[in-house]
Amino acid sequence: MQWLKRTPLVGALAAAMLLAASAPAAWSQNGRTIRLILPFPPGGPADTMARLVAQQIGSAGGPTMVVESHPGAATEIGTELVSQAAPDGDTLGIVSPSLVVLPYFRKLNYDPLKDFTPICELATFPPLLVVNSQSPYHSLAEFIAAAHGRPGALTLGTIGPASATQLAFEMLKHAAKADITFVPFAGYTPAIQAVLGNQINAVLADYSSLQGELQSGKLRALATTASKRVSSLPNVPTVAEAGYNGVEAEFYAGVVAPAKTPKETVSKLIGWFSAAIKAPKVKAKFAALGFFSGGQCGADFAAILHKDYEKYGQIIREAHLQMH
Repeated sequence: MQWLKRTPLVGALAAAMLLAASAPAAWSQNGRTIRLILPFPPGGPADTMARLVAQQIGSAGGPTMVVESHPGAATEIGTELVSQAAPDGDTLGIVSPSLVVLPYFRKLNYDPLKDFTPICELATFPPLLVVNSQSPYHSLAEFIAAAHGRPGALTLGTIGPASATQLAFEMLKHAAKADITFVPFAGYTPAIQAVLGNQINAVLADYSSLQGELQSGKLRALATTASKRVSSLPNVPTVAEAGYNGVEAEFYAGVVAPAKTPKETVSKLIGWFSAAIKAPKVKAKFAALGFFSGGQCGADFAAILHKDYEKYGQIIREAHLQMH
């Protein structure tokens, strides 16, 4: 290291470079802990995903991240908490499409596109339309045909009202010109129990929530609204493949920081989260749980949020949806 002594300028530059290289490690060792705010109840797919990523970042030498669940008001409570946090990188939030859906239904104390700095899309969750395995419907075509034959008689349950899954359902109804009754539930679990008990005809939920019942043969998948088939369900077509082009919806979980978070901090956060979701063991766990790894960060993730804000707004206007 004697070359550092050659000139004051060279020494200063070298010292600055060394400090910059050690910044992430310093953040993790100076007692600061990053809070990762989850606006959902614990135990769901977004919670599982967040904890996997947080553990990976910590084990790879990044900062300690603690997942805090702040559910309620259709994600508004936890999301508002993030919007009001200091923009120092110590408080981040997990977001879903609800971030850009909820503003169409109620007045909020935050703007979904202006009050947050997008960090990374961490994972996507392929939604599946499923029925009880004892159901007479073995394909989406059969289900839609039955809906045409008995307008309003068939029921489909999912999280709602005003959820991204309901909007995916509305997209399908519109494309198929089918009158199917929407039944809202507080979570996927009660909706799944309702279809297992033959209280409703179908459920639209993410694959990770349905995986156990699908593998046990209790439920039958008719189609996915994702852009591609689920690898472990190669015989289940996409809704587009089943004949309804334009019906495409994937649910994601991403991470955001409060607006005005310094660019240097944002860059570090993007580096940590991007590396974590690319780690082989995280990708393997995601695949086993039915998640698709994300990877869209910074401006690319911001573009996803803007696109979804416009897309879901159009669906809401066309379907004349209101919060009940």
